[in-house]
Amino acid sequence: MISALHEHGWWLASRASGLVALGLITVSVAIGLMMAGRIMRKPGRAKTMVALHEQTALAGLVAIAVHGVTLLGDAYLHPGIAGIAIPGAIDYRPLWVGLGIAGGYLAAALGLSFYVRRSIGPRLWRRLHRLTIFVYALSVAHTIGAGTDASTPLLRWWLLITAPAILALLAARATEPWRRKRRTAAHRPGLRAPGAPTPAASEAAR
Repeated sequence: MISALHEHGWWLASRASGLVALGLITVSVAIGLMMAGRIMRKPGRAKTMVALHEQTALAGLVAIAVHGVTLLGDAYLHPGIAGIAIPGAIDYRPLWVGLGIAGGYLAAALGLSFYVRRSIGPRLWRRLHRLTIFVYALSVAHTIGAGTDASTPLLRWWLLITAPAILALLAARATEPWRRKRRTAAHRPGLRAPGAPTPAASEAAR
């Protein structure tokens, strides 16, 4: 048992850290989407949500780094530095592994951009931060295409529960400007929301 653990220990560590990274990325992206829309925008909660979003993102970056570094010790793959750093350089499922590497780089760039937010300006930072959904998409694609846990019931249930939730939050975020215009038009005197009946039509319906 000890010899088996020694032989497969690095591989198991890489698998575990990869799953942890996927979980943290999912949570971080979900929190970001909730903050970007009107969901959970309540007084006193914003700072807590921002801190949780930042901490899960940074923890996800650490898990991604551990996922790649521990793979160097895998006796079966022998990826080498190039294999974990350059998309397509590894022989094992190069497309799917490459997507994971690209997602890791994007996650690092967006996560660390928080610390240069003042330098690049909040407006540009917010635009760049919208790319976090691609980090999630790349991580899911990498997990399904290259991960050995893709067929396990636990991971399948995790994706079946979280992926629709992420898509719903993304849809809510994308339609927020349109819904905001409707609310504004409905509350302004003399203006009506798109699709709302005119006063003449309402009078005629009586």
